[in-house]
Amino acid sequence: MPSWTHLIRFISVEDHEIHLGQLVDTTRDVGIDSFNGIEIKAYCIRGTMFDGEVTDQTLTVKQLLSPVSKDECNYIRCLGLNYKDHAQEANLPLPRAPILFTKPRSALAGPYPATINIPKAAQDGSSDYEAELALVISKTGRDISEEDALDYVLGYTASNDVSARDMQMLTAQWSFSKGLDGSCPIGPVLVAPSVIRDPQSLSIKATYNGEVVQNGNTKDMIFNVRQQISYLSKGTTLEPGTLLLTGTPAGIGFFRNPKVVLQDKGDMRVEIASIGTLINEVRYDTL
Repeated sequence: MPSWTHLIRFISVEDHEIHLGQLVDTTRDVGIDSFNGIEIKAYCIRGTMFDGEVTDQTLTVKQLLSPVSKDECNYIRCLGLNYKDHAQEANLPLPRAPILFTKPRSALAGPYPATINIPKAAQDGSSDYEAELALVISKTGRDISEEDALDYVLGYTASNDVSARDMQMLTAQWSFSKGLDGSCPIGPVLVAPSVIRDPQSLSIKATYNGEVVQNGNTKDMIFNVRQQISYLSKGTTLEPGTLLLTGTPAGIGFFRNPKVVLQDKGDMRVEIASIGTLINEVRYDTL
């Protein structure tokens, strides 16, 4: 495994180029610091996120980017209805197998100052959020056992499964309604399994315009991370760079009373313990 523990991808102040870096101060919430304009320092990483080595060269963050680039992400796999309380609020039975849908790489976006762009087609009062733990696959695997599953995790980050609910309800296939451009922001940091040894013990919270709208814990997943990786690899090769979104707890806007809708200039935040806060402003496309 690479030597980093808290990986960020960023544009540096020093040369205005894109770099990978290891956070110097891993106790800080880098998402909050970036939003508040607090200086962030990182040790430059030589190599890729898969094999990178941390150097002693220190750089200053000018802008945080998605910790995984579109070039490195070959596939985005997502689980639906994977928390008990979310199934309950939807008044649906617990699934007997993981419910899978996908997003294209064009859905990938980063943390603040990146925005959640709502296209004209979804400006219908139904745009929604879903706070989720995401993970990145580290190496090629197929028919992976549950026992070995966590050995295939490169790192964990926060994500938001932005969804166009009216589009979603038109069909049983969710990929289009959840795969619009920029509908998968992730970040702000990719945290190694050496730090997050148990992905089933993390608090996960969504805040919209200062109000907590989701407040759950990954222990309440119906299918845990080991089970997800094992199931998704049955007869199917998982490749390095695959991004897996693991489901959302209760509190999505569609089921709240009154409903909560992502509005232009809204402040959307996903906070996960040991990772930090993914912050995005909502922007309605004008073209």
